[in-house]
Amino acid sequence: MDTFIGIRFKKETAKRFQEFSRTHFKSHTEAMATMLDFFFYNEISPKEKLGPTGRTIETSLKKRINAVIAIMRDMEKTQTKPTVAMIESLFQTETPTKKPLILEKKFLEKKKEVRFREKQNHNNGL
Repeated sequence: MDTFIGIRFKKETAKRFQEFSRTHFKSHTEAMATMLDFFFYNEISPKEKLGPTGRTIETSLKKRINAVIAIMRDMEKTQTKPTVAMIESLFQTETPTKKPLILEKKFLEKKKEVRFREKQNHNNGL
């Protein structure tokens, strides 16, 4: 049987460790050994920051993704849509309807009826 040794911790710290140990490990000894092995094998100190957290990485990724989306939308507006429109116009088979050019207005000549006429008979003395 293994021998045990007593270590003094503050009450709050001991309770936190016990709760953590119960949720993740079978015994307190296994929990402590695993934590010490982690720091020893990875050659890090528990006081060091490991870098950005998941939240900060997520926000930076969201910013980059939004920037990429903005670039793609701009490319679509300025390059893709106009190019597609030009290519479609080249491949259209319909001939446009020809409208006559309006150079001058054509007036229909209407014969005006004469309201007053001279007499055809010259024998009259009038």
